[in-house]
Amino acid sequence: MKFLDSVLRRNKELESMFDLDLFYEMNPRKYLKQMALETCINFIGRTISQSDFRISKNGERIYNDWHYLLNVRPNTDQSASDFWQSFVYKLIYENEVLVILSDNNDLLIADDFDREEFAVYPDVFRNVTVKGYTFKRTYQMDEVIHVSYNNEKLTKFMDGMFGDYADLFTRMIETNKHSNQIRGTVSVDTTQNLEEENRTRLQEFIDRLFNSIRKNAVAIIPKLKGFEYTEVAGGDKAGRSVEELAKLKRDLINHVANILGIPTSLIHGEMSEYETGIKAYVKFCSGPLVKKIKDELNAKLITKPDYMDGEKIDILGVAELNPLEVANSVDKLRASGVYNGNEIRIKLGDEPVDNPALEEYVLTKNYQRAADDSTGGGENK
Repeated sequence: MKFLDSVLRRNKELESMFDLDLFYEMNPRKYLKQMALETCINFIGRTISQSDFRISKNGERIYNDWHYLLNVRPNTDQSASDFWQSFVYKLIYENEVLVILSDNNDLLIADDFDREEFAVYPDVFRNVTVKGYTFKRTYQMDEVIHVSYNNEKLTKFMDGMFGDYADLFTRMIETNKHSNQIRGTVSVDTTQNLEEENRTRLQEFIDRLFNSIRKNAVAIIPKLKGFEYTEVAGGDKAGRSVEELAKLKRDLINHVANILGIPTSLIHGEMSEYETGIKAYVKFCSGPLVKKIKDELNAKLITKPDYMDGEKIDILGVAELNPLEVANSVDKLRASGVYNGNEIRIKLGDEPVDNPALEEYVLTKNYQRAADDSTGGGENK
């Protein structure tokens, strides 16, 4: 008598059941590293993508081809906001970014390149690759836009801490799953001694059965004669709170945000500290990054004689204040004669206007010296 006949009470049609796969593999979890970096870097990228790149000469704005490339359509496949968000992401994630100008006057972000450095000559970039296409020509430093982030702390953190956090996070999930696991027993109706081959096949079938229950929310178990599965209680059904996993992810994001200079209250949307967080974010994170980009654009897109003649590129839209929120402060600056109207407009991110009244410095009565007061008090009348 065959082993399967004894187990299945001669139901030979079910013999193939031992060779069936009873479950599908679940999708792997996303990496903690990617989650933390995506959260923090994209936060900065979305900020820079809202910037307005202004080319001006002696306070008067210039509209030329560079204005269109920087603010509207850098290349045929990206809008300006998409381009600058990708620019910032690559800059922070890879610690540097290279942008070239193609023969069709498109600004392209390089996916890969080789840099040859020199002491007294411009560095040379070779094998510049964009979307799988490698340019045959070489580019000198003064022909490209190249910005370095120079944040070794982020690189070292990525190389070390992420691995530890991933191991800890995985262990916590396994512990949580173990405390909530479903346990059961299997009984086989046979009185015969099982041969080694048959025992192996039976064990493989049981392993697939338990893997189906363990890894899937829904598991279908075949009901066979002579083969009985019984579920028993086991483990801590209450389980470990998922808040511990959320705290671990939050802690990892906080570490990355602190390295990048982003207040954690902004990352987590804590509105109680919004105003303070915004000021710190502009001063210690987005401000220095915008300065790096602005310096590079001025150095590469504007010649030295033109720059000395008053032509420059400014990046606005990140650090500027809302005029409605600082109306009282604006009134004080204007009334005290410290700034004229157009200077205040520039500080608020607006362009100066051709209005002679806004070029004047106004000093109201309250800010005059007592000796200059031509009207005496009531006692002098």
